Amino acid sequence: MTAPEKTAEKSTGVELTSAAAGKAAGLLAQEGRDDLALRIAVQPGGCAGLRYQLFFDDRTLDGDLIDDVEGVRLVVDKMSAPYLTGAKIDFSDTIESQGFTIDNPNAGGSCACGDSFS
Repeated sequence: MTAPEKTAEKSTGVELTSAAAGKAAGLLAQEGRDDLALRIAVQPGGCAGLRYQLFFDDRTLDGDLIDDVEGVRLVVDKMSAPYLTGAKIDFSDTIESQGFTIDNPNAGGSCACGDSFS
């Protein structure tokens, strides 16, 4: 008898769109690094109370949740995970805006500058 196949035992709960994964993969390729993960975290700060951090990281923290999305490792620390479940990270490259965006259904409100949320 074989053991049942494990599926997504540790999931970040965050969706990384194809556009965002493609941009992250391109940035990693430019750097020539394959040891970095795209980390999203929530930290205290900003005028609304909480602030997102989105950055490339070579660390692994105890309790990290990790997903592989189109060749990009997406990592969320265990303290940030409850704030980010259901969030969607996208990348926009238009005349109006360029950069990564985070749509988070858990955010009750945000500040006027859009830099932080509650």
